[in-house]
Amino acid sequence: MTAEILFLLIIGIIIFNFIIDKYLDALNAKHYDDPIPTELDDVYDEVEYKKSQSYKKTNYKFGIWSSLFSLILTLGFLLFDGFEFVDTIARSFSDYSIVIALVFFGIIMLGSDLISTPFSYYKTFVIEERFGFNKTTRKTFILDKIKGLIMMAIIGGGILALIIWFYQQTQDLFWLYAWGIVTLFTIFMNMFYSRLVVPLFNKQTPLEAGSLRDKISEYAKSVGFNLDKIFIIDGSKRSTKANAYFSGFGNEKRVTLYDTLVNELNDEEIVAVLAHEVGHYKRKHIIYNLIASKALTGITFFILSIFISNPLLSNALGVEIPSFHVGLIAFGLLYSPISELTSLVMNHLSRKFEYQADDYAKHTYAAEPLVTSLKKLSKNSLSNLTPHPSYVLAHYSHPTLLQRVRNLRRTTY
Repeated sequence: MTAEILFLLIIGIIIFNFIIDKYLDALNAKHYDDPIPTELDDVYDEVEYKKSQSYKKTNYKFGIWSSLFSLILTLGFLLFDGFEFVDTIARSFSDYSIVIALVFFGIIMLGSDLISTPFSYYKTFVIEERFGFNKTTRKTFILDKIKGLIMMAIIGGGILALIIWFYQQTQDLFWLYAWGIVTLFTIFMNMFYSRLVVPLFNKQTPLEAGSLRDKISEYAKSVGFNLDKIFIIDGSKRSTKANAYFSGFGNEKRVTLYDTLVNELNDEEIVAVLAHEVGHYKRKHIIYNLIASKALTGITFFILSIFISNPLLSNALGVEIPSFHVGLIAFGLLYSPISELTSLVMNHLSRKFEYQADDYAKHTYAAEPLVTSLKKLSKNSLSNLTPHPSYVLAHYSHPTLLQRVRNLRRTTY
């Protein structure tokens, strides 16, 4: 295979992925005006349903134009040897390969962020603002961008530097070290994300003593689940949308409730939501997901180790001097169809786990409070109640609201 054929293959993969993605979006859009299923006819009134339809259609149109812009920019960058241009700039800074790689990816990431920022700004301050979701100030928007870039530079740059160093030292075995680094980092972040990262962006305060905390503690005790750390996060500083999540293991285990969720749901519904999350822990879904994702990471690094030394990868992107960092870009583009397939499997597994967690909540607490909470959260986010099955298969990590309601109200176990 020549570099020219490999280049055409990369172009073909990018265009094919775009066509499939937009086809699924179009299929989904055709179902926006479907009648609401009987089980969900209490989610929206007529005015709210029209608002949700408008929100979905607005996002659909915005998605078409933003992704089309991204496609044209990517193809133009490839066709006009953009990677060669950036690589030349990076090499002007140093002769040391790790420094070259860091500068190369720094330019790519910074350029990508600057180009995507107007779209992100429009999404936040025009679309989300128009439909009453946005609470982000322009100052917070800018600070989030700066903090995100700094974290990317420190964490992403550090991991990349280590991976390249191991590649230089061990060549074919570097994938084992890279796999180990990423695995350790993932476990560390799972443990300490709420303690180290969240405070950079949000304020967390312990849930005050009262009926809600008492009900949560009572439920946790009834199922033998030790839960002392319950926090409220100021999610309302950015959006009206609600959320809740568990994080950490062992002594670092905690539950975090968005203030918007606490304001939107009653105590029984909040406990039901937490019962669902406890179900994930009791069913060991977090461990299974971690093992599955790290296994896929290991396989990806192993395949990368086979091809990364081939100069065709760099040459296919128009870069004359073969390098690890350019080869990594080419490999990522070529590997994307496999990534899409593995994401289908992971989404299927995730939806299965969601059913199991719902069943756990139903049998250890109650089904109806979870049903009403899911409906309220769907209404709160103007979610799509009638998505196309193919779109769900490709993109949903959770079952649809209708599927979850039917499962929760099913009497057999």
